[in-house]
Amino acid sequence: MRVIDFFDRGVAINPNVIALEDAKIGRSYGEVQERTYRFANAITAEGYGRDKMAGVYSPNCVSGLEVMLGLFRAGTIWVPVNAKNGVEENAYILDHNDVEILFYHSDLAPALEQLRELCPKIQKFICLDKQDGAAPWLEDWMAAAPSTDPDVPLGPDDLVGILSSGGTTGRPKGIMLTQLNWTTLIANYYASFDAGPDPVHLLITPMTHASGVLAIALMAAGARSVILPGFDAANVLDTIESEGVTHLFLPPTAVYMLLSQPEVAQRSFPSLRFFLYAAAPMAIDKLRQCLKIFGPVMAQCFGQAESPMFCALLTAEDHNVIGDPAREHRLASCGRPALLTPMAIMDDDGNIMPRGEHGEIVVRGNLVMKGYYKNPEATAEVSQFGWHHTGDIGYLDDEGYLYIVDRKKDMIISGGFNVYPSEVEQVIWSHPAVQDCAVIGVPDEKWGEAIKAVIELKPDATVEPEAIIALCKENLGSVKAPKTVDFWDELPRSPVGKVRKKDIRDTFWQGQARRI
Repeated sequence: MRVIDFFDRGVAINPNVIALEDAKIGRSYGEVQERTYRFANAITAEGYGRDKMAGVYSPNCVSGLEVMLGLFRAGTIWVPVNAKNGVEENAYILDHNDVEILFYHSDLAPALEQLRELCPKIQKFICLDKQDGAAPWLEDWMAAAPSTDPDVPLGPDDLVGILSSGGTTGRPKGIMLTQLNWTTLIANYYASFDAGPDPVHLLITPMTHASGVLAIALMAAGARSVILPGFDAANVLDTIESEGVTHLFLPPTAVYMLLSQPEVAQRSFPSLRFFLYAAAPMAIDKLRQCLKIFGPVMAQCFGQAESPMFCALLTAEDHNVIGDPAREHRLASCGRPALLTPMAIMDDDGNIMPRGEHGEIVVRGNLVMKGYYKNPEATAEVSQFGWHHTGDIGYLDDEGYLYIVDRKKDMIISGGFNVYPSEVEQVIWSHPAVQDCAVIGVPDEKWGEAIKAVIELKPDATVEPEAIIALCKENLGSVKAPKTVDFWDELPRSPVGKVRKKDIRDTFWQGQARRI
């Protein structure tokens, strides 16, 4: 099955339902389908059809998603770049992944001169929203193309796109995802979640990441995707109410900002059916607030670009444990393995660990990527012992729920004891003054690495470092409690909202001969 077939199913359900809508444009499923026909015929006629690489460089908008769908229909390989990345990082992604045609939004035109210089393989530039100098407007470029279905036959091993690893530790790697990978992803979603009648999806975070993936999955149910250009907490809450939003995804950092909005507890969101959070663990106290404010609609997933989104799932029913001491601990997990994605915990020698033991989370099955583009060494490294190695440390409990302890490389060894930062962060997040935090190891003559908490407070909130340390000692003991606490006005974050621990850590390790 091709990924574009999921969109075409949405067309079959009701071609007149609005498929994509932003502040300027709203188009029905039938209209978008016809436009993808013309797009696919146009790009094929230009010589950039099946198996060629096409970049998309755009903020969230209708045209950006239409191009994505058009590439899926043509069999052209989609190479997205995040509009919030630095230009040099995006240039590396486009050049490394052999992009020959780039679709861009005029808001990002100032970067084009640098991209032209750094990406000599790009032969053609198409502007999404207007004629831009020598670059034709998308509308003009595909206007004369036939509006008939090119019906490109694509097999399960054919590539859909090359996504990018985070780039927080060295150069981003190109992650090759196939038709089968995407089909498995969508099947995992529908095996655990029900889209329900007349779904309305709010697309907020970059369409190059989880929000775009969820949009494609929900198109199979004929969902209307309401597209916001970026995250603004007040606007998100207003839009949920005004548009009758049923489905959305946000990382925990953004969810915390929703919870901090004035009078949010007095508002009502009856339309919500599915509020997905992922990309980082959520503080249990914050999750309790979410369930009280938004209702029994919270869901969590665990995955990574190499095995996207739905490796493990914590359903709304799984969240229904508040007040049940025997089950409430599940809220600290990210659920059970998805139907089509086997999961295990492995030690460094390739042995599967028993329940309750810590080790690296490994997965296998049809959700796992084809490999890293032009990087067989890195592919082999993460594919040892017949499993994909996520780089995350965790354990499975007796009921099969997955608990993530930390990234493998983020573990702190302090005084000979292993300390997993996320465990300490969970406690710090529970303090009412804390907006977000990162726990890292810093060089220390006595301990080797001393535990430090770097905290972003809520607006107008105050707390003394001693209070944070005392809270951690009370809950975790002195070994895992921070030795020091720093307060920063704002923690550095990646373009998708993850706290950049590496950047924070680098602040304290400059000039050190060793990093551990």
